[in-house]
Amino acid sequence: MTYKKQTTLAHGGHHQGYHEEATGAVNTPIYLSSTFHQKQLNEMGPYDYTRSGNPTRTQLEKTIASLENGTDGFAFSSGMAAISSAFMLLHSNDHIVISKDVYGGTFRCVTQLLSQFSISHTFVDMTDIDEVARAIQSNTRVIYMETPANPLLQITDIRAIVALAKENNCYTYLDNTFMTPLHQQPLDLGVDIVLHSATKFLSGHSDIVAGLAVTKDNRLAEKLSFVQNTYGAVLSVQDCYQLLQGMKTLEPRFNKSTRSAQQIAEHLSNHTSIENIYYPGLASHPGADVHASQSTSPGAVLSFELKKGIDVQQFANHVSLPVIAVSLGAVESILSYPATMSHAAMPVEEREARGISDRLFRLSVGIEDVEDLLNDLENALNQSTAVKL
Repeated sequence: MTYKKQTTLAHGGHHQGYHEEATGAVNTPIYLSSTFHQKQLNEMGPYDYTRSGNPTRTQLEKTIASLENGTDGFAFSSGMAAISSAFMLLHSNDHIVISKDVYGGTFRCVTQLLSQFSISHTFVDMTDIDEVARAIQSNTRVIYMETPANPLLQITDIRAIVALAKENNCYTYLDNTFMTPLHQQPLDLGVDIVLHSATKFLSGHSDIVAGLAVTKDNRLAEKLSFVQNTYGAVLSVQDCYQLLQGMKTLEPRFNKSTRSAQQIAEHLSNHTSIENIYYPGLASHPGADVHASQSTSPGAVLSFELKKGIDVQQFANHVSLPVIAVSLGAVESILSYPATMSHAAMPVEEREARGISDRLFRLSVGIEDVEDLLNDLENALNQSTAVKL
């Protein structure tokens, strides 16, 4: 029987009311063992050393593979470990076409680390298919997407990019952190590898750091498995267990946060203190129609730019409910300042060229009462309106 995503999530990836046979435990056990006894000297069992595999991690990896409709899942020690490992499928003198509106850590990896291995890159406006096509070179091996992109929520037409990649014999990678497999299925749209910072919505409680990757075929899985085992940046067993627990409540958490994000975005879009609002749930958002065609939710993250004359520090000082911090996707709302947080790795001129101004905030909406959040934001805006920058 085929179950819906929320059912798979609620059962921790087990499709038929899992319980551990020896005790009846309904949760996947934590196998705190670095090594495993082998019954035969010339025949290894399914596990030998936890860097190479662990039963708790196996359950997590099978779960994310099932949710993304992929062949194999891989659990890494962070989102950047997953992204960096996927890039290690490339070779010297290969070329990457990558969205210019990409997470700061990915920007740092591509510009400062991959360049040491003679892997070149071209940043493009991924919303402009013609620009992407012009950037493809004879040695291009990967087109890297992030949609919705961080922090301005730009939308990439996944189907169009996949078609372009196939024409040019390129892999496609997609960071699916903002949408999760609950609401966006990149592999079904032809993407080769989907990536997650599972620290965010999948975990949902600001308590672990984790990364996940899922491949669309066995050939890519074999290559990524080699990289994972060789580099050893695997997710710890306890964090695998904790992530499985967090994923069980993804559907109610994410959908409640999304409903609140929609209300907040609509409120701020008409606010006299807001210059620009970025949220795929607004009809005015560029690419909103494309996003609706490839995702089943506008998501729980929005960004907004304060008007000149609003003191950004005073605004932050008067915000009470959202924590002011890096990261997103938690049960508590998180207000981030991209200029010094998620995109601090970008030089000022690079941020400004991408529209990431010093008046931009990103809000990851949690599960608090939406009226409380609206009142808190309204108070902070009112308190900072009279203070000039």
